[in-house]
Amino acid sequence: MFHLAPFLLEKVGIIFMAAYILSQMRPIRQIVQHEHNRREKVMLTILFGSFGIISNYTGIEIDHNYVAPSEWLLKLDRESALANTRVMGIAIGGLLGGPMVGFGAGVMAGVHRFSLGGFTALSCGISTIFAGIAAGYLGKVRKRKGKKITASFAAVTGMTLETVQMLIILIAAKPFSLALNLVQIIGLPMILVNGLGTLLFMFIFQSILKENVRTQASSTNLAFKIADLTLPFFREGFHSQSCKEIAKIILKLTAADAVSITDTHQVLAHVGVASEHHITGSKPVTGLTEKVLTYGKIIVANNKAEIHCSEPGCPLEAAIVLPLMIKNEVVGTLKMYYTDPDKLDQLQQELAEGLAKLFSEQLELSEAYRQTKLLKDAEIKALQAQIHPHFLFNSLNTISSLCRTNPDKARKLLLQLSSFFRSNLQGARQTHVSLEKELENVNAYLSIVQTRFPGKYSVDFQIEPHLENTLLPPFILQPLVENAINYAFPKSKDKGEITIRIFLKRQQLQIIVSDNGKGIEKDQLKQLGTKIIPSKKGSGSALYNINQRLKGLYSGQASLSIDSKENDGTTITISMPFDSKGVIQGNVEGLYSGR
Repeated sequence: MFHLAPFLLEKVGIIFMAAYILSQMRPIRQIVQHEHNRREKVMLTILFGSFGIISNYTGIEIDHNYVAPSEWLLKLDRESALANTRVMGIAIGGLLGGPMVGFGAGVMAGVHRFSLGGFTALSCGISTIFAGIAAGYLGKVRKRKGKKITASFAAVTGMTLETVQMLIILIAAKPFSLALNLVQIIGLPMILVNGLGTLLFMFIFQSILKENVRTQASSTNLAFKIADLTLPFFREGFHSQSCKEIAKIILKLTAADAVSITDTHQVLAHVGVASEHHITGSKPVTGLTEKVLTYGKIIVANNKAEIHCSEPGCPLEAAIVLPLMIKNEVVGTLKMYYTDPDKLDQLQQELAEGLAKLFSEQLELSEAYRQTKLLKDAEIKALQAQIHPHFLFNSLNTISSLCRTNPDKARKLLLQLSSFFRSNLQGARQTHVSLEKELENVNAYLSIVQTRFPGKYSVDFQIEPHLENTLLPPFILQPLVENAINYAFPKSKDKGEITIRIFLKRQQLQIIVSDNGKGIEKDQLKQLGTKIIPSKKGSGSALYNINQRLKGLYSGQASLSIDSKENDGTTITISMPFDSKGVIQGNVEGLYSGR
């Protein structure tokens, strides 16, 4: 019987080589590495069923006591049988893929074995299907217990199932004398060789899983290294210069040939190949980027056509484009380009996905840090306004002079000054305050100013009813009124008129502050709200601070616009989303309607 063992080992070698070659193919590796969905189970069924069919074709024909020379078997004689490694592949398929994969692969190989004929055709076909189902069930039970499918467990399972096949041959094959003689010849060699083959087969797939773990660890370490190096630039803000430095770091530490970062409107940075037409400041030129910005999903392009670059001679042949998110909103993309599609392997994809997640978290943390800084800046500016010598001492001098001439008015003014201090201190600790509180702060400020300059300014409040509990960021309205008083009417003998309108329009809260003052020069108008403009009376940061806080708090859904003509006044409009859940309905008609 043992003279059969070398022939069987030769057949195991064929299956072993086929398994090794397939294990190096990325699609097969991905199927083995991950949880199996329906499509992947079908692929595993076909794969291991094919191993069983190959074993049938390359098996050894046994005719009574005669072992036929090795050849590609297409049909067996009526009294012949087949010695092969069919059960080995089916058993492994069931162990890795579960009962359905085992059953499917068993049916494929079993039906094919039956079609070859021989007196053991039916018994071998039945035993093959049984082996697939049994292996799938054993693997499923072991996984449920939290145990791994080890090579030794697989080998014992393969030997056991081969033993069962010998028993089925003895029971089902006719005549019994031929069946008994066959089992005596092939039984022990097939049990041992199939066990050894299963052991070696599992070693291959275990090496795939171990390599996957090493790859993931390497990818994770590199992602954290890149994240650590880029963090200082993220803290500077999401702009062209910081993104350029970030892109340089990614290009240096990855296999990418070019790295690009965009926001939702323009390319913030592109370093590496194709920089001549992927230009910083231009609109994204690839259709791939537009898809990612629209749908917020990772897209991989494996050829030039899928990139949709508008430049015909673009050398970029493959790309992975990932969305950058802040609070589940797409704010830009990270793009890694390759001149050779083979460079975009599984490692690069996993690395890119990890970087996108880390970068999105860094952007969100940076935005939170920036908002905290802006709010702190607003607090400081409010406190500075309160303790500014001119403002504070002039207010106290006014109150002091009124103490003799009009004590009641002095007392009221002192209360207004106290209210102004209190509102600013409370608002500085909150991200949102009610419109009613914001209007109280404005009225307190106006009471002080109008007492100092009686009859110089008039302020008209036009507030839509039922909005007193609407929430809005603190220090939004009062700085606009203060700007109008400080800058709109310098040395003017005419009475200054300021109008404050607050109303709802298409689910947006509109805040409009207009004056009839001197207006703003065109050159200065373009910069207001977009950058800090120092002036003689202050830092010029009020409008910039308001604009930046609106952008951060409302993710681009709020806006600040300035319309002004020289010698014809200025109108500042703030528009922000209106949340009806925060509004308590009530009859406030006529509130703040006077001058």
